[in-house]
This record gives sequence, C-alpha cells and structure tokens, in this order.
Amino acid sequence: MRVMILTAGLGTRLRPHTFVRPKPLVSVAGKTVLAHIIDYLAPLHIDELICVVGYLGNQIEEFMRANYTYPMRFLEQKVMRGQADAIALAHELTGPLLVVFGDGLLEFDVEQLNQHPNYGIIYCKEVDDPRRFGVVAVEQGRIVRLVEKPSEPISNLAVAGIYYVPEAARLMSAIDYIMQNNIQTKGEFYLADALQVMIDRGEELRAETVRTWYDCGTIEALLDTNRYLLDHGHNQAADYPNAVIVPPVNIAPTAVIEYAVIGPYVSIDEGAVVRHAIVRDSIINAGAQIQSVILNRSLIGDRASVNGVSQELNVGDLSDIRFR
Repeated sequence: MRVMILTAGLGTRLRPHTFVRPKPLVSVAGKTVLAHIIDYLAPLHIDELICVVGYLGNQIEEFMRANYTYPMRFLEQKVMRGQADAIALAHELTGPLLVVFGDGLLEFDVEQLNQHPNYGIIYCKEVDDPRRFGVVAVEQGRIVRLVEKPSEPISNLAVAGIYYVPEAARLMSAIDYIMQNNIQTKGEFYLADALQVMIDRGEELRAETVRTWYDCGTIEALLDTNRYLLDHGHNQAADYPNAVIVPPVNIAPTAVIEYAVIGPYVSIDEGAVVRHAIVRDSIINAGAQIQSVILNRSLIGDRASVNGVSQELNVGDLSDIRFR
C-alpha cells in the first residue's frame, strides 16, 4: 500500500498563519494537522508515503523526516493545476494507492484497507448542503456519478477527501485522459473527473461513510476541530498551582501558566507563556506570550505577543499586540 498526501495548497483561508507555514503544519489539539492524519493511518501497512508539496514544501519534508521513519518521497507541484495534476506527479505508480487530502481529519475503518479490497472506495459523509462539496450518486452499491460542487445536488453524500484505488495505474490512465482532452472543472484538473472516467470504463467504486469529518481549512473550522479533538482523547494538562484549568484542554509540558483561567477547549503549545489571563475555546501556538487578556475563539500564532486586550483574535506569528 502506498499513501499519497496532497499538501500543496496555499491555505489562503487560514492567513496570516499560512504566510509562514503550509496549511498541514498548522497546529490543533497539540499536534499539526499532518501529524493527526499520519498517526491515524498508523494501522496501515504503508510501503511508501508520498507527499505532494508546493509553497513552503521544504517545511513539510523537514517535519516528516524528523518525526516519521516510513519510506518517503516528496514531489513538488510547481503550478497549482488541480488535484489530478498533483497525483500525476507519481505517474509510474502501480498497485494499491490511498490518496488523502491534507486539510481535514477523518475517522474511518483503516484496518479494512489492509485487506486490499479489489474495488475502489470513495469515503463520504452525508451533509445538509451538498452544493459546497464534491458529491456521489450510488446505485445498487456502486458509485455511478461524481459531480464537483453541483448547483443541483445529485445526492447528499459529500466526498470527504480520501480515496482508495486497488490499482494506481488505472487511476493514472484516467488522469492522462482528462489532461490530454483538457477536461477541467473551474480551471483545474479535478480528481472527480478522473474517477468518473474510471467509472465509465467499468471500474467498481463504492461509497463508504466516515464516522467523523472535520475540516481544518478556516479559522472557525480549526477551532471547531480543536473542540472535537479535546473531547475525544487529546485532553492533557499538568497541575498548575497558580492557575485554574477547566478541561478539556491540551497544554504542552513546557508551557508556563500563571494566575490564569484556562479552558474549556484550549490548546497551548510548547514554550507559550500565559499570565493574568482568561482563555477559552482558543489555540495558543508555540512561544506565544499572552498577558492581561481575555480571549475567546482566538488563534494566536508562534511567538506572537498579546498584552491587555479582550477580543476574539486571529494573530499571526511574531505579531505584537498591546492595548494600554
């Protein structure tokens, strides 16, 4: 089994944080989004892990090589021409392949894939408004149609950003077809169009439902994902004699918390300092300095300094915000 993670997007909806790091390296509940994804895939027998990288892709490679020992390679998508174009960078692949988008967290039956099903799987979730997503139509257990962001929904089964194919070469052939015939959606080569070609050629693809699906592509979504993860196994904090901790929270061992009320739903990374503050429903990144503040639903970047404010804040790395 090979696993390909698509990490080349610019992450514009997470700016200013993604000016200085790729979106998959944004932190939530004590780990990067990318670490959450890879750690969840740990039960898989992974022969090779392939990351398609783009802007600041060197950070992805440095992070991966420092934290994981899988056989790995990194392919650069120099021009953003879509998901299918990114996958085509590994055109020579054969055998079972799992493709994962690097901006969401899913829970699904990972162990099933170790059996190497002889049919493809598109993981989906029922949603209230399918117009925002790629959606699938299913007949007699098989996917018969995929449509990207349909104006008239064909179903409420939204594609969740993870795909399994039993033979990568057939996927690559379908990608060749859409690129050679310039089949684009909204100016990009979409994976959905290549998968539709596979279906039209007789490939069996099934829709399987994920248990949970949390997006990490916007500030609000990231904070909501932080809440979910803290409620489901990522709660951790030491004792702080001069602070009140209201769980669930995730506080790194090297963080300093003094004369503060922290929580619920707060993540504080390594080396951050929080003094004389009340912080709820927020993410405080590594090395940030927080003093004399009341924060709610806020995201504070690495080594940012916030002093004397009562707001909802989205503060990038190395910022210095003071109210006197």
